[in-house]
Amino acid sequence: MGKLKLPLDGACRCGRVKIRISAPPLIAMACHCTGCQRMSGSAYSLSAAIPTEGFAVIEGEPVIAGASPEAGHHFCPDCMTWMFTRPQGLDFFVNVRPTMLDDVSWYSPFVETYVSEKLAWATTPAKHSYEKFPPMEDFQPLMAGYAASIA
Repeated sequence: MGKLKLPLDGACRCGRVKIRISAPPLIAMACHCTGCQRMSGSAYSLSAAIPTEGFAVIEGEPVIAGASPEAGHHFCPDCMTWMFTRPQGLDFFVNVRPTMLDDVSWYSPFVETYVSEKLAWATTPAKHSYEKFPPMEDFQPLMAGYAASIA
């Protein structure tokens, strides 16, 4: 796994919406829920929770779309790439799809969620697994563990 070098830019598939991260992730996760499977067209979705002040859209205007607009999923209006999520009520981070970034050599999921819905053959190198979503009291230790793992 490579070392994260900031700032790091990225873009949607067509390149019309561009993003920049300038802070290290709080945590990196893979979600196996069926909703993420369907939205990503894959066995799971990947995310890196970036502190809000360390995330910027630097070109273009993403749109909120998807089956649940309140979930805050942002897409490119042209190619409809799912780029990031701003969950309502959790304004201290932005969940970025790390595969949008120009360099993903540093990325590996630290936590996997909704393993109760994962496809039988799907595996990740995550160090922590949860049947659904981690309880809120687990997040501080998980973020501390993740920070130590990327230091």
